Amino acid sequence: MLSVIPNPPRIALPIVGSADLFPVRRVYCVGRNYAAHAREMGKDPEREPPFFFMKPADALQIVAGPHAVEHPYPPRTENYHFEVEMVVALSTGGADIAVASALDHVYGYAVGLDMTRRDVQDEAKRLARPWDLAKAADASGPIGPLHPVSAIGHPDHGAITLDVDGTEHQRGDLSEMLWSVSEQIAYLSAYFTLQPGDLIFTGTPSGVGAVTRGQTLRAAIDGLGAIELRVV
Repeated sequence: MLSVIPNPPRIALPIVGSADLFPVRRVYCVGRNYAAHAREMGKDPEREPPFFFMKPADALQIVAGPHAVEHPYPPRTENYHFEVEMVVALSTGGADIAVASALDHVYGYAVGLDMTRRDVQDEAKRLARPWDLAKAADASGPIGPLHPVSAIGHPDHGAITLDVDGTEHQRGDLSEMLWSVSEQIAYLSAYFTLQPGDLIFTGTPSGVGAVTRGQTLRAAIDGLGAIELRVV
């Protein structure tokens, strides 16, 4: 049986220290998972139940190699924001996963960015509408190579930062997450049957802001390296 259109390419991430690739199924993102970021977005940072949104897998932009890659500034926005995040990649899944065993499902971790049309998001919030147009732009999920758990373990502390043209704008620590990685996995698995290939963007520290064409972003996490983007 032939496909009536060309098969869409499967998004797959490079893996540090391996020629193999990690195929991506779904991309989940948690919102306001650092207290200081919740405050700067005008929300109470108390530990309420987490909330999630999704990006399409083909919104990921793979950033590998030592040089900055070109990142397209999307249409229909005049306020395009950066949000540096640690990304979790699952090798196994399930439903109703216990917090105590959740990390057993993790294959590895990467540096990522949740790029956001902030003006579009603010309008969606005002009208109580979904965030898809704000969060799911083409290339809105830059991501670096995966670091396997077998090589680095499970990062639960360490600096997470973002620089714009060499000036630091975001700095936090992974230990400051309101909801840990294991808690995020367990919570999500109560609503979805998680599967191998799923990614979770785990939230961003404070300092998010707008970027313009011609600027260079550098996102870094201790133990996971850095990725660089030049906005065009």
